[in-house]
Amino acid sequence: MNYNIEVSLKKNNEFSSYLEKMIREFNNKHSIHHKEVRKKESVQPINIIVSDERKEWVGGVNADVYWDWVEINNFWFQEEFRGKGLGGLILEKTEQIAKEKGAKKALLTTFEFQARSFYELKGYKVVGEIKDYPPGSSYYTMVKNLV
Repeated sequence: MNYNIEVSLKKNNEFSSYLEKMIREFNNKHSIHHKEVRKKESVQPINIIVSDERKEWVGGVNADVYWDWVEINNFWFQEEFRGKGLGGLILEKTEQIAKEKGAKKALLTTFEFQARSFYELKGYKVVGEIKDYPPGSSYYTMVKNLV
């Protein structure tokens, strides 16, 4: 077998796309779940947008439902809207919509300096931790049973 090894220290979108395509094909071949989720409308998005009186966005959540899970991708509020129960209300609404779409569990990630304690109060459990990522902090994967 002949091959050539090239090292590039620049962003290469074409090569990244190639690798993503090949991994996707491998996963489709070896996991029916990966193949099924790639079908049109298999991933069901949830976007809850919160606006102020001027109709300007102040926060909210976006999440995806697939594989009987809801994955919370982004959840954020401007500082002045925190600590007033709005986050809990929006998280509960997200989980309810996800359950209606068939989700049985919820998944999210958070950094130590973000909202771990908030999520724990809402029933999420740490199932994975990467220590010192970023240096001096931790990165958590958290899960909650919805049923």
